[in-house]
Amino acid sequence: MDVLLHYADEYVFDSLYSYLLPHPPIPSSSLPDLYNKTVLPSPYTQSTTYHPPDLSAEISGSLWARDNIYRQGLSIFTIALSGAYVMYFLFCSISYYFFYDRRLEHHPKFLKNQIRKEIKSSLIAAPVIDVITLPWFLGEVRGYSKLYDTIGDYGWTYLVLSCFMFLVFTDLAIYWVHRLEHHPLIYKHVHKPHHKWVVPTPYAALAFHPLDGYAQSLPYHIFPYLFPLHKYAYLGLFVFVQFWTILIHDGDMISGHFLERYINSPAHHTLHHLYFTVNYGQYFTWADSYWDSYRAPEDKLDPIHESIKAMKKKGLIDEDGNPIPQVSKKDL
Repeated sequence: MDVLLHYADEYVFDSLYSYLLPHPPIPSSSLPDLYNKTVLPSPYTQSTTYHPPDLSAEISGSLWARDNIYRQGLSIFTIALSGAYVMYFLFCSISYYFFYDRRLEHHPKFLKNQIRKEIKSSLIAAPVIDVITLPWFLGEVRGYSKLYDTIGDYGWTYLVLSCFMFLVFTDLAIYWVHRLEHHPLIYKHVHKPHHKWVVPTPYAALAFHPLDGYAQSLPYHIFPYLFPLHKYAYLGLFVFVQFWTILIHDGDMISGHFLERYINSPAHHTLHHLYFTVNYGQYFTWADSYWDSYRAPEDKLDPIHESIKAMKKKGLIDEDGNPIPQVSKKDL
């Protein structure tokens, strides 16, 4: 996050905070002393990618310097929320318009105005999740995590290994967070809102109760506090996580590919939404297989079959699946 914060400060926030919270004018008699004083680096901003403001900022900048914790908190919240919304609408829309089988919208369990409800739920949840996640981001920026800048500190081998470790660690942790959320004492209060979408669209990817979304994101934030991880690798993995979460909600029930037994695909997660107590994993199927919650995708389980039946009953397609031209009221 400090990488994003540095560039946001450089190109946006320095000017914005200087305008909103300008530093009061300094008497000219004080300027020589100001320029001659020694400025020690902040213990929280020694990263090579994030720098404390120079002396010119003290003269003409904001009351809130770059390492001011209130400024950092507000800036990080703004960056995180903006990034979440951009990725949500970008990736979800690509998935929906180019990959999602829109015949699923005729499934008997597809809710009225479901997409609008999914988007509304996501837009409401995201700011709350960002607020309660803020301490983790602040800790990263202020130097409390094990994020590092230079590949040479640990080498290329560890860089690759740490990415794999991240996937395994978060997959296992999310499996158990997700499975525990299905416990009757927790499910109705936290996880049930997400299972409202029995036949989800990609827009359901972030349509969680805020505590549910936070709980399932915790492993991503905990990992860099336990294990060294390169900052750009962490940023890339974080974007990948958002992409993957949307991918597995695209309703695709294509089965039979050779990785099906190992990778938690959209087909597996579609079955989770349909049958509730199967396929809790995020990226892989090994945890579901080991703890007996795995259900293999099969063509007969594909919700598209119920959708096609419903479309035939409505007169939208014929017996061969071909569209039937619809006569609008204007044409009558």
